[in-house]
Amino acid sequence: MSIKKQFLAAVVSGLAAGGALANVLVVLNSGEASVSLIDPQTRKELRRFEVGKEPHHLMRTPDGQSLIVANAVSNDLHFLDPKTGEIQRRMRDIPDPYQLGYSPDRKWFVTAALRLDRIDVYAVQGEGPTKNFKPVKQIKVPDAPSHLIFSADSSMVFATLQDSHEIVAIRMADQSIAWKMKVGDLPAGIWMTPDDRHLLVGVMGKDYVEVIDWRAQKGVKRIATGKGAHNFRPLGDGRHVFVTNRIENTVSVIDMQVLEKKYDIKVPSGPDCMEVSADGKTLWVTQRFAKSVAVVDIGARQTVATIPVGKSPHGIFIAQSAPWK
Repeated sequence: MSIKKQFLAAVVSGLAAGGALANVLVVLNSGEASVSLIDPQTRKELRRFEVGKEPHHLMRTPDGQSLIVANAVSNDLHFLDPKTGEIQRRMRDIPDPYQLGYSPDRKWFVTAALRLDRIDVYAVQGEGPTKNFKPVKQIKVPDAPSHLIFSADSSMVFATLQDSHEIVAIRMADQSIAWKMKVGDLPAGIWMTPDDRHLLVGVMGKDYVEVIDWRAQKGVKRIATGKGAHNFRPLGDGRHVFVTNRIENTVSVIDMQVLEKKYDIKVPSGPDCMEVSADGKTLWVTQRFAKSVAVVDIGARQTVATIPVGKSPHGIFIAQSAPWK
């Protein structure tokens, strides 16, 4: 065996064995149907492998045993080991899973089928890597459902509708539309404040985050962040959340208690999805308009490195991360 092959075999063996490299950064390269695995310490790509077409978003299952990669154009899901990135299995016949969500009570799996203009609801059957999703209902919505978030009690799921400039609320008890309301142009990311009171909506066609009192069904505030306000990732302290401003080329920090922006960090090349290290010191940001991931020193409030990956990187994940709250 050549030295190169021995090295690659050692890397793969170490990952599978749960050794020093068993906490890889997983990046979805939506423009080339691949996943990049990155060593967060050396900031080097370990390897790259193919998945389905247009992998955009991903999430860990509530039991922590799998990382679900949603492949929108090939209509399937890949289940990966969250620590190593190794493929566990592939689930076919999941139409257009652009965005995905798991209800807090673990009963429901929901996808936003952006190109099909609908929200698909599945009942979760079983536990662990062999769990299954049983189709329950396909809910037609206008137009281009993009991102999802649940209420704390799992009674409602909310979705942004990019092309109709709305958000929609769906009752999980009977999978019916409870209400829709207009927001700013091209709503994208959506987040719930820790008190379950307000929805935060990234208004991608403008330069702000819209704050929605979802029980009263009305907007209560606009938080100016930057052009192309897009997606959210909480810091993990139960108070602050990051939002990417894809056109402004910044990441803003919002205080969710007072609903105000605290500061901005410059991140070039279309910042999109984010992940936070377990110690809360490092923010990784996919750069949608470049083949790279930005490494941000949160304390210094600056980008300190970039990591080359595949074309149009989108979703990003690491197992040992800050809490999603």
